[in-house]
Amino acid sequence: MAVSIRITEKSDSVRHLSSVDGKMKSLIRSIGAIEYHCDFDSYEFLVKTIIGQMLSNKAADVITQRFEKICGGVVTPQAVSGLSVADLRGVGLSNSKAGFILQLTENVLSEKLNFSIFEAMSDAEVLKALTALNGIGPWSAKMYLIFMLCREDVLPYEDGAFLQAYSWLYPMVGQKPSEIAAACAHWRPYSSIAARYLYKALDMGMTKGLPPE
Repeated sequence: MAVSIRITEKSDSVRHLSSVDGKMKSLIRSIGAIEYHCDFDSYEFLVKTIIGQMLSNKAADVITQRFEKICGGVVTPQAVSGLSVADLRGVGLSNSKAGFILQLTENVLSEKLNFSIFEAMSDAEVLKALTALNGIGPWSAKMYLIFMLCREDVLPYEDGAFLQAYSWLYPMVGQKPSEIAAACAHWRPYSSIAARYLYKALDMGMTKGLPPE
């Protein structure tokens, strides 16, 4: 069951971001309230995240649809466990991604990986646990924290979509991870919410024009 969260001008996160960042304040005012959902199928989320690594959204969607089809329409550990590397290669996955997905599946079925404990763990602890898995790097782990666990203070500077929107709103700021981390320190403890507004600007096509003033 997914949880729906609505962020408005009265939310603590918006009040904070608007008070410390003039550009973000203008962006939030232009976009208004946002609503998002936190998913709870951790296995499917990570599988699809692995599929999407280093791919365009369009390419990832095509492969994901093929993958879902050979799983019988629903991506579960049980369905994937019956597939081979050759099966996964057949839908367009690389050999390494196929191996990562099958290893993830084995870890879930053997209960070596227990997603239920993540809820009580800190962001750093979840990042450490996830990046210890083959095929899960910082980008994948941060996407999990933001979109699965709905953590509010994750800065996804490894993400291409975030960087695209960030460079649009802050064109004069350095784009190196250390520079972004320093420049966005004042967003804390709501870095993820700021990122969600940047993602929303990208989705709405706002980045094709000038940033709001």
